[in-house]
Amino acid sequence: MSGILFIVSAPSGAGKTTLVRELLSRDDQVHLSISYTTRAPRTGEQDGRDYHFIAMAEFLAMRSRGDFLESAEVHGNFYGTSRVWLEKEIAAGRDVLLEIDWQGAQQVRRFFRDAVGIFIMPPSLAELERRLRGRGTDDDETIARRHLAALTEMRHVWEFEYVIINNELVEAIGDLTTAVHASRLRLAPQQARHPELFTLLVQKE
Repeated sequence: MSGILFIVSAPSGAGKTTLVRELLSRDDQVHLSISYTTRAPRTGEQDGRDYHFIAMAEFLAMRSRGDFLESAEVHGNFYGTSRVWLEKEIAAGRDVLLEIDWQGAQQVRRFFRDAVGIFIMPPSLAELERRLRGRGTDDDETIARRHLAALTEMRHVWEFEYVIINNELVEAIGDLTTAVHASRLRLAPQQARHPELFTLLVQKE
């Protein structure tokens, strides 16, 4: 039996975090992969729920042992996805959702070729900028940098199986849920989940 790995990517401001949170609250068969990071927890974040917060020395030691499926440095902080945990969950038949950028998605697909990629898009670049400004946390220079980075990320949308345009939140949540359910209905996952049924259909020579 084998679970499905869902890779969800999006540019900053597309609403990925909200959509993923809603999906997890509605579908208890999907388990969120918790990344490791060397950055300090932000207000309200909890170790083991939002990230596994570890020291730089520990992170580098884990990376040298090959514990990470992928890792990256972002603004001076390191992030990594546990290879061992993911392999164990998938092998046990549990579906796992991984929030990651397009670069990390490319690395993950080298090991999980059957992973299902879902990309979250804003309805327009103008709306994306409006959302970034609506946060009220960044200055104009930072917003311009994030806007340019978002455009770069969106150019990799072709690498994903599903694309969700997050215009209306309720509709986008429904689209994400549908993509997850549709992926489970493919032949290979169905065969893995119901081997006794498909065994009966194999013709004996």
